[in-house]
Amino acid sequence: MKPKLIFRLFPLLVLSVLISCKNSSNTGLSKNVTGKAGELVVVISDEAWEGNPGNTIRNTLAQPHLALPQDEPLFDLIKVPHEAFKSIFKTTRNIVQTRISPNVDSEGVTFKDNVWASPQAVVIIQAKSEDEFEKLFEENKSQIMSYFIKAEKDRLAMNYEKYFERGIYNVLNDDFGLTMKLAPGFQIGEQKKDFIWLRYETPEISQGIVIYTFPYVSDSAFTIDYQLKVRDSLLKANVPGPTEGSFMATERRVEQFYNFRKHNGNYASEMRGLWRLVNDFMGGPYISLAELDAANQRVVVAYGYVYAPSKDKRNLLRQIEAMLYSMKLNSQEENDKLNEQQIDIDIQPENV
Repeated sequence: MKPKLIFRLFPLLVLSVLISCKNSSNTGLSKNVTGKAGELVVVISDEAWEGNPGNTIRNTLAQPHLALPQDEPLFDLIKVPHEAFKSIFKTTRNIVQTRISPNVDSEGVTFKDNVWASPQAVVIIQAKSEDEFEKLFEENKSQIMSYFIKAEKDRLAMNYEKYFERGIYNVLNDDFGLTMKLAPGFQIGEQKKDFIWLRYETPEISQGIVIYTFPYVSDSAFTIDYQLKVRDSLLKANVPGPTEGSFMATERRVEQFYNFRKHNGNYASEMRGLWRLVNDFMGGPYISLAELDAANQRVVVAYGYVYAPSKDKRNLLRQIEAMLYSMKLNSQEENDKLNEQQIDIDIQPENV
């Protein structure tokens, strides 16, 4: 009997970044970070928070998260005045600490890891005036945003390094020539040659990952149209919905966000958007990672989705993203040698 798309919950982002600013670490800390996933404390005066500096921070760090069905902020900002920034807040996982004063000795943006707890991400911004603060923040906003997004993903990845579904890890290693660390409780929903559907479900919420491979025969394998064609064909055949004739598919009526990157040194692409059930009413966000396995002349795709009606989906999707990016190819040593030859694929990024 074919598995139905019944959804349960596993109870537990966009940019990679090279930080050129100072980045320091205190490895002797014994305190663990506190706060919920996605929370970020902003230490700032009331006047600055209500003025342009606060608007600048909110416009970047509380902007809507990419490719979710409902608006959710990139981070949940918690404003804390300087005088209230005591020990209870100092262990928060993400902190922006501001100082806007003519008495500032050295203006700039500093990135620091593990200042009061671990694993913690702290950004310190010092400026002599509000105008200078805005200028500094605007100049560094991409690095600031990427730094905190990466910190969130790295914390999840650390958890999965310790606790992961070993049965699925072994199946992927033996049958697909790759490994991936999925949270405990994931189960196999369907497995065929070069295709596997993995899922963790509760009656209310679902997280799932589909992994499949196809031959790499030309650069067109890394175009949006080709990847959507392959994905939707496989989803239609292998991921049915709960009603007769329903199946999972990409929601084509909204934009797919697509970009190229390196993953473990291999050529790769990331796509984000929404999925839906054809002939039914379910849907939600997805993220996919397509990676070139040049040693085996194939493309490996890991596609992850979330179903959470009437619930926030940002953190659930970030969990899926961290699992996807734990993927490692068994042929990586051979791929490293090929990557040293600088194999280039000339494809222009596009959105549809």
